[in-house]
Amino acid sequence: MLRPFAKRDRLTAVKSPLFAIVRSGPPSGPKVAVAAIVAVAALSPWNALAADATPTFPTKPIRMVSATAPGSQPDYIARLLIQKMSDAWGKPVIMDNRTGGGGLLASSLVAKAAPDGHTLLYVLPNFVISPALQPTVTFPAVSEFVGIGQIGFSTNILVASPSIGVKGIKDFIALAKSQQGKLIIASTGAGTAGHLSGTRFNLLAGIKAVQVAYKGGPEVMIELISGRSHYAVTTMGSALPFITEGKLTALAVTTPRRAPVLPDVPSLGEIQPEFRQSETSHGLLAPVGTPRAILHQISREVARELELPDIREKLNAISFVIAPSTPEAYDKIVREQMNLISTLVVAAGLRGK
Repeated sequence: MLRPFAKRDRLTAVKSPLFAIVRSGPPSGPKVAVAAIVAVAALSPWNALAADATPTFPTKPIRMVSATAPGSQPDYIARLLIQKMSDAWGKPVIMDNRTGGGGLLASSLVAKAAPDGHTLLYVLPNFVISPALQPTVTFPAVSEFVGIGQIGFSTNILVASPSIGVKGIKDFIALAKSQQGKLIIASTGAGTAGHLSGTRFNLLAGIKAVQVAYKGGPEVMIELISGRSHYAVTTMGSALPFITEGKLTALAVTTPRRAPVLPDVPSLGEIQPEFRQSETSHGLLAPVGTPRAILHQISREVARELELPDIREKLNAISFVIAPSTPEAYDKIVREQMNLISTLVVAAGLRGK
């Protein structure tokens, strides 16, 4: 459970002077009485908490840690935000790319950092996927972090090979159910976001298919276009050029809302209500114990930046769905995603019950 912000030591420290004033029996008189009231108010525990609730922030450079490599889509998004943060706060915000270990290096670094808001974790899908896939590896527990806010979703898309002759998602589901165990679903490997999304779709739609993994996105595209594989959940960036050329059929996006670049293609949430909850998303976490006031200050700044026209234009261009949240909402989102991914990993046969 995430720890609420509290300063018990401060509360204990302010008790003694207050009781000393009461017990000493201050002299009577209006001026003395007013002075005593002011002194008591100043030493009040609630006043101490109020002072703690509005700490000065930031007081030094901020480090944003990410488990992604420089030049990747998440890295690009993070750098858009940190530039705006630096401009708004007058302090440098530094990108720290810590790849490796399925996100273990990045999350461990942030979990051990001082809980003062100056070290943040840019959350990627591997934050919720890796612990489910690697139960023997000791990843930092979710209770070691506290939410700042969700940023949004990378858009994955369910596409089909034109060779199977379907035009939309309902036609595809009907075809797949009539050919249980015959269609091939391609992916870039077991446990990847596309593989887990495809598994989830098959489960909810009642489809049985043959899973085939390939080395990467380009190989998946080749297999789909050739008709050797029949459908896949893949990234919008990989699929969009082939959809535009008519070489792939767009069935649905996996994000809760439609993608701006393909407004006529439905979201899976419209077909399967369970898909209104995304398996993974991008967001920000801080070490547990970070003052709530700082969490909300960062969250408000991120939400402000995501409304800026230049940021929205750049994110729309890469089919990133903007969906900011409060710190409290993001705490709940992360836990729901971890539970969902754990269920999918078992369903996909990647881990025993």
